Amino acid sequence: MALTSPRRSALADQVIAQLRNQITSGEWPVGSRIPTEPELVEQLGVARNTVREAVRALAHNGLLDIRQGSGTYVVATSELAGVMQRRFATADPRHVAELRSVLESSAARLAAARRTDRDLKQMDALMARREESWAARDAEAFVAADATLHLAIVAAAHNDVLTEIYADLSDVLRDYLRGDVGPELRPEDLMDHGRMVEAIREGDARTAAEEAGGHALHCPPERG
Repeated sequence: MALTSPRRSALADQVIAQLRNQITSGEWPVGSRIPTEPELVEQLGVARNTVREAVRALAHNGLLDIRQGSGTYVVATSELAGVMQRRFATADPRHVAELRSVLESSAARLAAARRTDRDLKQMDALMARREESWAARDAEAFVAADATLHLAIVAAAHNDVLTEIYADLSDVLRDYLRGDVGPELRPEDLMDHGRMVEAIREGDARTAAEEAGGHALHCPPERG
């Protein structure tokens, strides 16, 4: 009966919205453990049952994973991202690469025509972060910086639908990239994204699209 109570349902919806915002804003990134139930009760100022209901709802929708004895972890950034991650978990990696190529090539072409000064500053900052993480041989930081750079390029296309679809696929694409990179960064695997960013800066749509599409289809040699 509690689940059908208008007051309880409305409050639970508010808590669900607050928790979802923590995830989509990046404050709770994928892979991180969210605060414990008592901590959430204190932070949100609601009853334990309301927090529990909200967490279970987000787990049911694929954003959270409740692990007995360990905690609750973020596994996707949106309901659709969770569905896509489960759907494409066993997909052929080359098919994922082809999909990424189509999306990123189209986005780079549009970005060359639509990018703003703010977009370019964001790309430059992410390029620097990508290079720094590579120099530090920090594989996970490199994956995060590279994935965020590509998302910034897609966002520079200023097509909300394309950006949302790509963002929902980002967890799948990041896992794919993580598998490509492996636990150790090797010199032969580094791809220079400078030409792609410069093409976008110069408004060269053809080169931007070619560079983005080629990067997405790149498959490093298998590690033995």
